[in-house]
Formats: sequence, C-alpha cells, structure tokens
Amino acid sequence: MKLPAFLSLLALVLLEAGTASLPKERKRRDEMHGEGDSYVVLGNYVLGPDNYDEVIDLSDYEGLMDYGDQLPEAKVTNLAPPTGISSAQSTMTPRTLSLKPTMIRPTELGVLGSPNSHGLPTCLICVCLGSSVYCDDADLENIPPLPKTTTYLYARFNRIRRIRAGDFKGLIKLKRIDLSSNSISSIDDDALRLLPALQDLILPENQLAALPALPPAIEVLDARHNQLQSSGIQPEALRALEKLQFLYLADNLLDSIPGPLPPSLRSLHLQNNMIETMQTDAFCDPEEHKHSRRRLEDIRLDGNPINLGLFPSAYFCLPRLPTGHCC
Repeated sequence: MKLPAFLSLLALVLLEAGTASLPKERKRRDEMHGEGDSYVVLGNYVLGPDNYDEVIDLSDYEGLMDYGDQLPEAKVTNLAPPTGISSAQSTMTPRTLSLKPTMIRPTELGVLGSPNSHGLPTCLICVCLGSSVYCDDADLENIPPLPKTTTYLYARFNRIRRIRAGDFKGLIKLKRIDLSSNSISSIDDDALRLLPALQDLILPENQLAALPALPPAIEVLDARHNQLQSSGIQPEALRALEKLQFLYLADNLLDSIPGPLPPSLRSLHLQNNMIETMQTDAFCDPEEHKHSRRRLEDIRLDGNPINLGLFPSAYFCLPRLPTGHCC
C-alpha cells in the first residue's frame, strides 16, 4: 500500500475514535456536576463550584503578582510653547512662595493694616462678628487696632495695663467698651472723651486710682473693684455727664460721696468703700427744697463706716432712703 493512502486511512480511524469518546466525556461531566452547573476545563481537570479552591490557593496572597509594577513609566517631556508666545516668555523663572500668608479681611470690618502685640491682624486672635469685636482671654497687653466700624468691644480677662490716647481714635460708632478683669492702672484723658457714641464703659476688676475724662453721651459707668480715691474724681466731672443713669463704684477706696451728681442718675452703688461722712447737699440742695430726685431710687452705702442717721437732711429729696447702717 502506498504511504498517502495509509495516512488517510489512519486519520479516518482516529476521527471515529475521538467522536465516539465525546458522548462518554460529556456523560462523565454531567454525572459529576449535574445538569445546568457551570464548569471550566483546565487541561484534563474540570473546574467547578465544588473544587475551585483546590486549584488556586488565595491564602498565599503575598505570592501574587503586583500588577502595579507592570504599569508603564510615564515620561515627562517639555512641551513647546503655544503659537504666539516666545521662548523667552515660556522659560520664566519660577516665583518664590512667601512663608507669610496673605490675609483676606472682611470688607465690612475695614482694613486692619496694623498688627497687635502678637504681630497678627486683630481679627486673627479676636472674633469679629459684624460690628462687634470679641478679644476675651486673648493674652493682650494693649488695645489692638480695631476696625473703623466697631460698635462693641469686649476685651475681658487680658493683661492690658494702660489705655492710650490713640487706642480708639476714629471709632465714632463705638458704643460699648468692656475691659473687665485686666490690669489697667491709667487711662489717658483723650482716650475716651472724644468718642461721641460711647454709652457703656465697663471697667471692673482693674487697678484704676482715678477716672479719666468721659464723653457726655455715657449712660453706664462701671468701675467696681478698683483702687479709686475721692481725689481721683475731678469736681464737676460727673455733673457734666447729662445722660449718666448707672454709676457703680463699689469696692474702691472712696472716703466721700462723689458729686455733684447729674439729675439723670437712677442708680448709685458705693458699698464697701471708706465713706464716713457726707455733705448735706450730697443728694439734695438744702436751699432749694423744691428740688427732688425722682429717678434716683437705688442708693447703696452698705459696707461703709458712715452712720446714715446723722444726715437726715440729705435725703428729703429722694424717693427712697439709701441702704446702709443707720444707727
């Protein structure tokens, strides 16, 4: 028999043998996995839901290939400048960044160009809300530069020792100053008297020995727990305050009732001082018995060594007797 004829016969025999084995293989797989199950043939191994963990051991995750190492390396090339831009313009020297941040200040608060004792703009260490500035417990030693629109200032619990003439310059809208619990021992005369809108001056728990010149619009003056002496209140200084309603000078070193007092006064607190005596006209004018102080209904003199019973003519113009020792 010739060789080509023999090879053709051999191929036919192998084809029939393979065709005959296919039904048997399919039947074997159906018996193993059941009808409808998914499987994968890996060579002579059938991979199905029941034996997939026998082929790949996922617990050895450290041995898996890190595909991150296969990523192509990015190459950075210099791009040519756009059309119309010269090469000199495209090779500009990079700008050096400054370590000092540029502060953006709220427009409604004005420009704060001057730093405070910390070397920072005021609204970085204080809280500026609208026209109010809150600098409580900020370790200040001086009044910080304030926005021109400031209406209310709270700088309590600091270490401020002196109020200078220029501290409030130009603050024509300032209505309230609260400097409680500082170490203020002096206030320049021009520091407050030029504030046309100032109504409330709150200065308790400081070290003041004298009152400064005050603006005529002031209504509340609170200087409790200081070191005020009677010599530290200038004659006629209080009478000029035609709108003053509340005067709180308790816990000081006063040895007499300050005066003359303005007719607008409603409350006078002088308790815990060193007052031993009073003038007959401390509250009333002895020559003008028609004069009366209907507004002055709250007078505190308790805690002083004075005997109120010794000065009956000083009270006839008052709607109420002062509170204090009477016998």
